[in-house]
Amino acid sequence: MDPTNVPLTSCPHCGAQIPETAAFCPGCGRPMQTETRAQGTVGALRENIAGALAYLTFIPAIVFLVLEPYNKNRFVRFHSVQCLLLWGAAILLAIALKLASVVLFIIPVLGPLLVLLVSTVVGLAAVVIWLVLVVKAFQGEMFKLPMLGDLAGQYAGSI
Repeated sequence: MDPTNVPLTSCPHCGAQIPETAAFCPGCGRPMQTETRAQGTVGALRENIAGALAYLTFIPAIVFLVLEPYNKNRFVRFHSVQCLLLWGAAILLAIALKLASVVLFIIPVLGPLLVLLVSTVVGLAAVVIWLVLVVKAFQGEMFKLPMLGDLAGQYAGSI
């Protein structure tokens, strides 16, 4: 295919001319896919605020899945389900780390240090993931975690 005959379009963010098949704008770096953003209100809250609140603990996520106006909204339902799946994965990971730490404590000096290092890294990673999810929900994006996000998306779209 001749590169001079590639159909062009313009970036909606910066106006740069880009190929229609481009995934990202070479001018500003933003993704070219059109994504649905939360824009309306649901109940007494805006969609993006309700989605972000769902990640505070598992309690708001459960409340949003049970209460009437919120459980009908796909955006809020997606973030609530993804929060609950993340809590479940975190509990399973905590159990696995606890079992691994029992085994690692057998090693005299290196074992406790390794347990401390792994626990710190996992804890920091959990905080970063949580912050990313809260910020993305507040921005109105349906940010999907690998595997968990697909399951949440299937559930959110099924009702």
